[in-house]
Order: sequence, then structure tokens, then C-alpha cells
Amino acid sequence: MSRSFRSLCFLASSASEALAAREELVRLYGCASIEEAEVIVALGGDGFMLQTLHNTMNSGKRTYGMNRGSVGFLMNDYRTDNLPERIEVAVENIFRPLQMTTANADGSNSSAVAINEVSVFRQSYQAAKLRVEVDGHERLEELICDGLMVATPAGSTAYNLSAHGPILPLDAPLLAMTPVSAFRPRRWRGALLPNKVTVDIHVLEPDKRPVNAVADNTEVKSVLHVRIAQSEDMTARILSDPDRSWSDRILAEQFSD
Repeated sequence: MSRSFRSLCFLASSASEALAAREELVRLYGCASIEEAEVIVALGGDGFMLQTLHNTMNSGKRTYGMNRGSVGFLMNDYRTDNLPERIEVAVENIFRPLQMTTANADGSNSSAVAINEVSVFRQSYQAAKLRVEVDGHERLEELICDGLMVATPAGSTAYNLSAHGPILPLDAPLLAMTPVSAFRPRRWRGALLPNKVTVDIHVLEPDKRPVNAVADNTEVKSVLHVRIAQSEDMTARILSDPDRSWSDRILAEQFSD
């Protein structure tokens, strides 16, 4: 599908660099409204890119990011020249996020989606005590840890990697289940799961060991039970330069120091 510059919408984070970049790009190319734009150009860092992808989920709009933040793993290089042509030849990646549903200590239920990972964390000085089921089968009767996450391939190079989880190729039909500071079982380092499974995390001793759940940047406090499964009806669409595709970036991360 043709991606004319007339259908671009420029969004920027609150960083001064990002705001200045937006001003320059709007002067060069104009700016359509979010509703009318075919492609959203996100200017900022990885956090702003995730925010933009969440806001455009299931809209059919593609998001093309340019780095005006710090790390910028999800972003393309920032350049002002030939932007419509760059977008025209960009590689499209379509992602299905994880759906998190929780049962909470106050009797409520919550729902959120995650492009990177769903995590549970201890809320206090007490380590979390969890029971883990995969597709209804108990896999860990009792996991004592600071936290536990389930990461997508897109999120495997983010917090998952910092917690010594595996890097997953972008097209791998897998999820990484990675503990944070596991105490018991001491030797358990995580698992690779098919991306079609349903993971249930039950919080043991929730009054003594309260736990929070997080889906990307959405946090739910004092959860009793967390269910994680790939969404069947939601998608996010991201564009990357062909010489710096997400697949290439993830592959390169496996050989970096």
C-alpha cells in the first residue's frame, strides 16, 4: 500500500529533542490528524514507542519510530531527508500482544495488554511465593522469588534480558518465562513456552507476601491470580528500515558484549 507523506502524523514524547524534531518534520512534511493518518511517526525513545503502539492497537495504522530518546532499540535512526521514501520501503512487523487478566485482593478484576512482557513482583520486603500452571498443568508447585515474567520475542531483549532470560528470534513461536532472583527452586532459570499456551500464576500467602502485576506500563496492585495468554484479536504494527530490521537487531543482540 502506498504510504504518501500527506498521510503522516508526527507524535513526540515530552523530551526537548523529540519536540524539536517534531517541529522540524511538521515544517518539512506537514502533519495529518491521528484519525486521518495512515502512518504514525513516533519521535522519542522505546518507552514512547510502546505507548504509541498501545494507543494505535487494532487501528490498522502502522507506526514508524525515529530515535530521539536514549536506547532506541525499537526505533529507526533519526534523519529528516527522504522520509516518505524510507517509509515506503520499510519492513512491516505485526505483533500479537499478551493479554493479562487478574483477580485482585479487593475483589475486582483487571485486564491489560503487553507488547513486551507481563510480570509479577513482590510488593514488600517479603519474597513472593507463587504457584505456576501452564495450560492447566501445575509446573511449579512453589516458586519463591522477587518476581516472574512472561516475555514475547519483541520484549525478550528488554527487561527479560536484564533478568538473564533468553533472546528470542522475532519470528519464533515462543514465549520466555524468566524468574527474577529465584530463591527456590534455586537451580530453576526459566522456561521456553509455545506462544499458544495459557499461563496461570497463583499468589500464595498474599496477605503476608503481597504481589503486583505489570503489563508493559500498566500496574495492578495486590493480585491473587494472573492469567497470561496471547491475544487472539489484537495486533500492533511497526515499521523498520530494511537495513535495520527488528529481526536483525535481535540477532545482533545475541552477539553483542
